[in-house]
Amino acid sequence: MNNWKKLLIPVFAICLYTTASFSQKVGTTSMQFLKVMPCARATALGDAYSVLATGAEAVFWNPSGVALVQNQELSSTYVMWMMDTKIGAISFASSLNNYGAFGVSLQYVDYGEMEEAIWNRPYSKNDPYPGLTGRTFNPYAYVAGITYAISLTDKFSTGFSIKYAYESLYDGNLFNAMTSEGTYENVNTWGSGLLFDFGMHYNTGYKSIQLGISIQNFGANVKYAQEASAVPLQFRWGVAADLIGKDALLTNMDNHRLSLAFDLFQPNDYAQQEHLGLEYEFDGVFAIRGGYKFNYDSEGLTAGIGVKQMLGSIKFTFDYSYGSVSNFLGDVHRISLGVAL
Repeated sequence: MNNWKKLLIPVFAICLYTTASFSQKVGTTSMQFLKVMPCARATALGDAYSVLATGAEAVFWNPSGVALVQNQELSSTYVMWMMDTKIGAISFASSLNNYGAFGVSLQYVDYGEMEEAIWNRPYSKNDPYPGLTGRTFNPYAYVAGITYAISLTDKFSTGFSIKYAYESLYDGNLFNAMTSEGTYENVNTWGSGLLFDFGMHYNTGYKSIQLGISIQNFGANVKYAQEASAVPLQFRWGVAADLIGKDALLTNMDNHRLSLAFDLFQPNDYAQQEHLGLEYEFDGVFAIRGGYKFNYDSEGLTAGIGVKQMLGSIKFTFDYSYGSVSNFLGDVHRISLGVAL
């Protein structure tokens, strides 16, 4: 058995143990924006992307996929999230030839303008909105990271990311708040911390079957004001294969590809969830995608399309995804643009 195979087994066991050990109750984690994933292709596939994530997009899903970048890639995503929340993400990946590959990423969340309200404002019959002060504020969040990945063999790659996450719940300043009866003190209205991702990608060598593992957002609790809460620790285990295409499981075809991907997803603040995705691509140019997210309170069906176009030696990509959430919260739309050299 090769040395990397000896390492793979205990690392996989550690990932499983870590996920179970850090299991939390529903609603007990902070920085919920870390659960909102970018990349339209990935979300159109129902988030079943731990295996298929490669190049610049892999920094958000499985850092080991960065090792599979050919030269250089740039990817950007705009997300029209729920309740007028808008999210932007950008990532870059570059090959270091025999020394692996690296990537950088930035994701920014704009929660929109909110009206300030205080709980102890006196109630008035003439005021239809008791508690409102007339002031507004703009909460926001971001996470920035750097990734390194390397292919240890022609079938096995691994990678890790270091990220800095920040979330402002008010206006980014200190706030004089009542911390106990009659006691006021200045508290911060934000939280921040260092987080770590780790991933592995394995090509089984049989037909087109590939496996992927990633653990995301491993780090210390984040403190807001006087209380600290865990961040959304996420574990993904996936398998993907081509049903139709080159070296496919069912039928070999040159101009058509039909891929199936499945992820087991275990967050630390919810029960185990499953992601399923299906992608049909014609002639490497046009793709239709669909997926489903199982055991979610509101999310479920996903769908999308993708287009690739070569201009000389440069490849341009456009991807769109739709996600069904609920009648009350509305649907989610993502648009991604990419460039690869």
